[in-house]
Amino acid sequence: MNIQQPIGNREPSRTEAEAALDTLRAWADRASDDEIAGLDPRLLRLIPGLPDPAYPVMSREYPAHFVPDESYKRTMPDLQNGPASLIRGANRPIQHVGISNFRLPVRFRTREGGDVTLQASVTGTVSLEADKKGINMSRIMRSFYQHAEKQFSVWVIAAALDDYKADLESFDARIQMRFSFPMKVESLRSGLMGWQYYDIALELVDQAGVRRQFLHLDYVYSSTCPCSLELSEHARAGRGQLATPHSQRSVARLSVEVLPGKVLWFEDLIDLCRRAVPTETQVMVKREDEQAFAELNAANPIFVEDAARLFCEVLEDDARIGDFRVVASHQESLHSHDAVSVLTRGETFASASLDPRLFSTLIHAG
Repeated sequence: MNIQQPIGNREPSRTEAEAALDTLRAWADRASDDEIAGLDPRLLRLIPGLPDPAYPVMSREYPAHFVPDESYKRTMPDLQNGPASLIRGANRPIQHVGISNFRLPVRFRTREGGDVTLQASVTGTVSLEADKKGINMSRIMRSFYQHAEKQFSVWVIAAALDDYKADLESFDARIQMRFSFPMKVESLRSGLMGWQYYDIALELVDQAGVRRQFLHLDYVYSSTCPCSLELSEHARAGRGQLATPHSQRSVARLSVEVLPGKVLWFEDLIDLCRRAVPTETQVMVKREDEQAFAELNAANPIFVEDAARLFCEVLEDDARIGDFRVVASHQESLHSHDAVSVLTRGETFASASLDPRLFSTLIHAG
């Protein structure tokens, strides 16, 4: 007869462990589930064919008819609104957190009194206090859908800004809405009409309780180099040598603050650009239009420095406009690099540093 001696602090041998394992297996094979659970649920692993309790059997079919009620929703975890103990990294406030390139159709008013529905790309951000884990970003999208169905352009932004500043309990907020705005333009001499599309962004900023509105526009034009024009004429007059000045497609990005109580239509800002630099690229052309465009360029040769100052001049003369920035890029046909300039008024757009990719975004894709 074998008598098991107490092991105490002695290290059991492998033989003793194998004997104990055989004993447990034999007992677990005959015991009920309740008996096993009462001793140690992990013993289920010793019974061949039974699932590992660490990996419980779960349904793999989508529950199409399941409808969560309010009590169920209250049990769902919400990490974004979790305690400060869940914050990773530096416990610092974040100036901007939100969504970018959220798309939906929005109606816009036109200067003539009509309206047009355009696909808009929304960027919406709020400030986040240091002790808050995160925000519920879906609220931004829900707010936009709610207001886009019944309001227009800047009023959609204003209503959405009010909503998610309150819902997300944030001090500062910013919403920017980008879209391509169509305008019918007439060719220079033939009378043909065509649609010109302008990349525009509306921006509403609420900071420290002060709300400001901004309008951004990319204006695409042709720039004829004054130096190249004079050198070409010198070759013609002095040596009877045919020569052509170099011109290139150019882009100016105007960012302007619309002063409180003022209305600046998209069409108004486009008209200001045409007044400053009339060599806007054409949509529909016949031979007489192409000749007219060559004459228009010859009458308005500009360096990139000229372009910045010409745009500045018309913006300064408009009482509806506060701070502004002009970024111009002449995408040279002579050089393998571009000529660029930046001119600002006011503190809003003044900056010692520029985004390294700023000028590379001034490409008109057509």
